[in-house]
Amino acid sequence: MRILRSLLSAVLVTLAGVAQAQENFQGLETIGKPAPMGIGFQFPATELMRDIVWLDNFLLIIITAISLFVTLLLAYAAFKFHASRNKTPGTFTHNSVVEVLWTVVPVLILVVIGVFSLPILFKQQEIPDADITIKVTGYQWYWGYEYVDHGFGFESVLLQKDELADFGYAPDEYLLATDNAVVVPVGATIVMQLTGADVIHSWTIPAFGVKQDAVPGRLAELWFAAEKEGIYFGQCSELCGQAHAYMPITVKVVSQAQYDTWLDGAIEEYAGIPQSVRLASN
Repeated sequence: MRILRSLLSAVLVTLAGVAQAQENFQGLETIGKPAPMGIGFQFPATELMRDIVWLDNFLLIIITAISLFVTLLLAYAAFKFHASRNKTPGTFTHNSVVEVLWTVVPVLILVVIGVFSLPILFKQQEIPDADITIKVTGYQWYWGYEYVDHGFGFESVLLQKDELADFGYAPDEYLLATDNAVVVPVGATIVMQLTGADVIHSWTIPAFGVKQDAVPGRLAELWFAAEKEGIYFGQCSELCGQAHAYMPITVKVVSQAQYDTWLDGAIEEYAGIPQSVRLASN
C-alpha cells in the first residue's frame, strides 16, 4: 500500500510539473508553420534565415533580368529573321564576338552570385561557441534530444489529433506538434549535434534557415539563434521509411526566465535530480 501511494504521488507530481510547464508557455505565438496556399518562405526568425531570404530575392532579380533578356532576344530574332522578311538565308557559320560574350557574361554572373552566396554558406557552416548544446538523434520515426550541458534527455513523438488540445496546440497543427518540444531561450546561440540511430534523417526548421542530415555513425552540427519568442515547427526532410511523414519537430523559443524555470523542471523530471539536491551539491 505504501508503494502504491508513493507511485501515485510521483505520478501526480509529474503531471503537475507538466501542467505547470504548459501553463508557463501559454500565450506563445505560433510563428513557424506552413500557411494554407503559401508559396513564400516562413517568417525569418534568425539571422541565417534573413540571409537566405535576401539571397533568394537577389537571385530572383538576376533570374528575372536574364529571362526577360532571352525572351526579348527570341522575339526580336523571330520578327527580324522571319522567312517572309529574309528570302535569302544567311550563310555565316559563327560570330566570334557573340561567342565570347555568351561565355564571358555567364561567367561574370556566376562570379557575382558566388561573391554574395558563399559568405552566407560559410556563416551557416562555421559553428560558433554554443550557449546551449543539444544532441539530436533521429529514430524511425521520432526524435531524441539530449541537453548535454545539463545531463538529461527526452524523446519527442508526434501528437495524435485527440491529444493536440491537451498540449495547447490547434487542430491544424496535426502532423506538426509533438508531445515534448525542444525549449530554448530567445537570443541564445544553440548548437545542435545530429546523428541517426538507424537510417539517414534530416532535422530542419524552415523559419530558422537550418537543415542538416542526421547520418548513422557520424556527428554533424548546425547552429541558430532565434530572435523572436514563439513556437516553430519542422519535419524530417530525408526520406527515412514508411512513417517518414510522421516525425515532426517542435521548438519553443521562450524568454530566459521561462527557460530557466523549464530547465529546473526538466532536469528534475528527465534526469531525476531534485532541485534541492542540485542546490546542495553546488
